[in-house]
Amino acid sequence: MATASGADGGVAGIHAVVDSVYRADSRRVLATLIRLLGDFDIAEEALHDAFIAAVEQWPGEGVPHNPRAWLVSTGRFKAIDRIRRRAKFDVSLEDVAEQIESIAAPDSASDGTHVEDDRLRLIFTCCHPALAPDAQVALTLREVCGLTTEEIARAHLTSPTTVAQRIVRAKAKIRDARIPYEVPGRGELAERLDGVLRVIYLVFNEGYLASAGEALTRQSLTAEAIRLGRLLVELLPEPEAVGLLALMRLHEARRAARSSSSGDIVLLAEQDRSLWDRAQIADAIALVEGALKSRRFGPYTLQAAIAAVHAEAPSAQATDWAQIVGLYDALLRADPSPVVELNRAVAVAMRDGPSAGLAAIDAILGRGQLADYHLAHSARADLCRRMGDRAEARKSYRKALELARQASERRFLERRLADLEK
Repeated sequence: MATASGADGGVAGIHAVVDSVYRADSRRVLATLIRLLGDFDIAEEALHDAFIAAVEQWPGEGVPHNPRAWLVSTGRFKAIDRIRRRAKFDVSLEDVAEQIESIAAPDSASDGTHVEDDRLRLIFTCCHPALAPDAQVALTLREVCGLTTEEIARAHLTSPTTVAQRIVRAKAKIRDARIPYEVPGRGELAERLDGVLRVIYLVFNEGYLASAGEALTRQSLTAEAIRLGRLLVELLPEPEAVGLLALMRLHEARRAARSSSSGDIVLLAEQDRSLWDRAQIADAIALVEGALKSRRFGPYTLQAAIAAVHAEAPSAQATDWAQIVGLYDALLRADPSPVVELNRAVAVAMRDGPSAGLAAIDAILGRGQLADYHLAHSARADLCRRMGDRAEARKSYRKALELARQASERRFLERRLADLEK
């Protein structure tokens, strides 16, 4: 059964529905098609064909009551038809269509031994240890989240060509090594967890602070990362999975206050904390406390603990900066990185004054680290500004502006520069 559609205006309305379904469900449909068809490229062609069919058929037939199921079914049969047509010209493909029909048979579509969520299956496949780490990230962001190669390249400071090559090689490796499209069994699940957590974290970060474009955030990505995090905790309630879920929820709880009505950045110290989602914060803090009590936690739980201290503070001035610095010290021991050092330096500046924080940031930059990271130069500029060194502040803001690609971040930096020119 389908809903009825109108004529002229109805066609435009149906096209808008197709666009909406694509934005909301295309990655879900793709994940299921990959499971049913067993091949990334065939599934992507099937997804494309299914949406073309929707554009052609829904205006006349109406929107199906279950558009996602319609798209999966249509995509599956389009894939089989496409392979049969190819098989007429390539003898090596003669048996492939029947093989796919067998794989995609309704009675084989479910597997009670694994979590019944195709996107979770897909993310474990994309994060398989047989793939290089950079390929895992690129493939997951492309296939699970639908980012373009250009968006992934900007997020990771590399070229679209490099990203495209990583994705092609990863797909070939999955196909040639016959990597199974499944959530691993309990015996190997724990050892596979780190890679999956890392990729979910990167997906969330791209949604929480978009690497480029007009919008500061991409709520669809943060929501997807949180949903995947919840599923992972249900499947494997390890402390670090719980800690990552808590971290994402604490950040998401502050989303409404992070930008103005015009889309401009609002810094943490200036945010209207009445807009923070207190119920979500309370739930997330309970998760953090549980993970910490296990004494088997790691970097994600420590980051969540830092976010919890911020979330509990009534203001930036009343924040327990000494505790935050201590947590960053623990985080540096667990997961040393220049970005963690940078965040610690900002916390030190709040605890001990801007000169102490500036010395730490200059030490990082002096080692040649984070030279292309706009937030390092922006943080340095802010500390110079607070110390009254307008010339150094302008210099660092200009460097940050040169490196920034996100529109709202660029506007923020331009305003800071303009204020210093007065």
